[in-house]
Amino acid sequence: MGKTDVATEAHGESTGLVFHPLDQFKVTPLFGDGPVAFYTITNATLWMAIAVLCVIAVFVLGSRGRALVPSRSQSIAELFYGFIYKMVEDVTGHDGVKYFPYIFTAFLFIFFANFLGLLPLSFTPTSHIAVTAVLGFGVFFIVTIIGFVKNGVHFLGLFWMSDAPLALRPIIAVIEVISYFVRPVSHSIRLAGNITAGHAMIKVFAGFAAIAAVAPAAVVAISAAYALEVLVAGIQAYVFTILTCIYLKDALHPAH
Repeated sequence: MGKTDVATEAHGESTGLVFHPLDQFKVTPLFGDGPVAFYTITNATLWMAIAVLCVIAVFVLGSRGRALVPSRSQSIAELFYGFIYKMVEDVTGHDGVKYFPYIFTAFLFIFFANFLGLLPLSFTPTSHIAVTAVLGFGVFFIVTIIGFVKNGVHFLGLFWMSDAPLALRPIIAVIEVISYFVRPVSHSIRLAGNITAGHAMIKVFAGFAAIAAVAPAAVVAISAAYALEVLVAGIQAYVFTILTCIYLKDALHPAH
């Protein structure tokens, strides 16, 4: 390597990107520096456990009194409960209410994981496709099993558009089948992608805040991006839940 190459490399190191927006998504062991295995307790494990503890605190400890005049925590728990219960009942019908506990649990985990990830020095488990894929494919398999158990082979009517012209029905059926199997992928990528993009954007603006010339504009951009991420955290939990309800409705009532 010549002197020119060395100088160019040194110049690149001094003027290159000194912050890495994606470093915040690294899964690292909570204890030690060894490799991450399936049994390793990591930062992702910690923040998923914290999300679960927050759910327990709000819905078990906070509402255990069940007072006629609810406390603040009981009011919050009842608000969440009523909102998701009405969503399940409105979208899936009365038949879907029996699956409310599963849908409610998924919503609460995503909601708290998203919002906890907005805390400084925290970690957002839902930014990882490994976490959202478990949620998305879990919904897919459960809904598919429910569809076949409840309807038998009539569940396949979901893919057969009986109202369409006969010549187009096979083509539409192929499209419907492909669309059905893409559901868990889009279900999981949508959540992880939106959370990752927002957090990375905030990190980029934070890096620019270190430059005096653009610091004021960067601070304003960070504030706006953070406010947007607060909105996204709630919306993505809602979107995941409403899509789960729609998929469940298709399983309970597959006929077009």
